[in-house]
Amino acid sequence: MKKARLTEEQIIGILQEHEAGAKCADLCRKHGMSEGTFYAWKAKYSGMTVSEAKRLKALEDENAKLKKLLAEQMLDMAAMKELLSKKLVTPAVKREAVAHLKAHLGLSERRACQIAGADRKMVRYRSQRAPDTALRGRLRDLANERRRFGYRRLFVLLRREGEASGVNRIYRLYREEGLTVRKRKARRKALGTRAPILMEARANARWSLDFVHDQFACGRRFRVLNVVDDVTRECLAAIPDTSISGRRVARELTALIERRGKPGMIVSDNGTELTSNAILKWCAEHKVEWHYIAPGKPMQNGFVESFNGRMRDEFLNETLFRNLAHARDLIAAWVADYNTARPHSALGYQTPAGFALNLTTAIARPAARDESSARRVIAQPAPKGVDQLPAPVATG
Repeated sequence: MKKARLTEEQIIGILQEHEAGAKCADLCRKHGMSEGTFYAWKAKYSGMTVSEAKRLKALEDENAKLKKLLAEQMLDMAAMKELLSKKLVTPAVKREAVAHLKAHLGLSERRACQIAGADRKMVRYRSQRAPDTALRGRLRDLANERRRFGYRRLFVLLRREGEASGVNRIYRLYREEGLTVRKRKARRKALGTRAPILMEARANARWSLDFVHDQFACGRRFRVLNVVDDVTRECLAAIPDTSISGRRVARELTALIERRGKPGMIVSDNGTELTSNAILKWCAEHKVEWHYIAPGKPMQNGFVESFNGRMRDEFLNETLFRNLAHARDLIAAWVADYNTARPHSALGYQTPAGFALNLTTAIARPAARDESSARRVIAQPAPKGVDQLPAPVATG
C-alpha cells in the first residue's frame, strides 16, 4: 500500500482552513494536490477531529491485518487438505509435498516447509549416491524371472553371482524399484499352542504326502502327488495326472523306495486314495509305518503343506499348462530347480540338495556320531506352560 504524502493531522488542518473561508483552488495550489483529492478527503474526514482520524486509521490497519491473517489461514487449511491423503514420514515424501504446494497453491518454499513439517535443507538436498544401474538391472531381471521371491532370496542369488553388496543395500534398491511381492491373504490361522516335533536328523527319517490341484488351459482339472522329505525339505516326487488312485500311489512309492531307500515313517491326511486297501496292503508288505493326521488338522502335516503353498504361489499360479505332457515337463523342471537352486529359508538359505549333502557328510564323520547330534528339533521350541514329555517318535 502506497504511503500517503500528508498525515491525518495535516489533512484535517487543510479541511479546517476550507471551513474557515479559504477557497478550494487556493488550497490545492498551496499544498500541491488536485481538487479530486481534496473532495475525497472532505468526504472521508469532514467533521472529524485529529483523535477520531487516528482511531479510524488504526481500525483500518487492524482490519487489513485481520484480513491478511484470515486469508493466510484459509490458504494453510487448503494446503493441509491437499496433504491429507499423504503420510509425511520419509524425506522423499516431504520433498514431493513441498513441490506440490509450491506448484499448485503458489506458496513460498519457507511456508510450504512449515506446513509439511520439513526442513529447508532437507528439501534442497540432492542425493550423491551412485545410480547402481547394473545392479538394479540384474535385480529386476531376477525378480521378473522369479516373481514370488522376496528380497532375501534375491540377495542370496546375487551373492552366488559374486555381488558384494549387503542385504540392506539390496533391500533399499528392491524397494526403490517397486519389486515388493504382493502378499496373498491366508484363509486360516493356526490357533493354540503346538509342542515340538522330534525326529532323527537324517534323510528318509520321515516323508510327507499330499495332493495339490490345478487345471489346464482348456479347463480340465488335474492333480499332483507331492512327496517331501521332512528333514532335508527335498521334493522327492511330484507326479501330475488327471486321476491318481491308491494303487498308483503304491506303485510310485515303490519306485521311490528303490531309488532312494525306505523311510522310517510316512505321514499323510485321511484322503480316500491314502486310506485304501492298496495302501494298507503296501504298508504291510514293505513294513513301513504310516501315520494319519487328525481329521481337519492339516498343520499336523505342515512340511508338505508348506511345500504345497510355495508350489502354488511360485509356480502353479504363474504358469499356464497346455496339456498333461506340458505339465509333466514344467513340473519336473521346477522340482529340479527347487531342490538344487532355490534357497530355502528354513535351512539357512541353503538348497535342499546342498543341505542333504552336508547332513550326510556330517553323519558319516565318526567324531560327529554322538548322542547330542543323534536327534534334533525340527520345530519352534514349545511355549511356556507346555509339557515336553519324552517320546520315542512324535508324529504331528
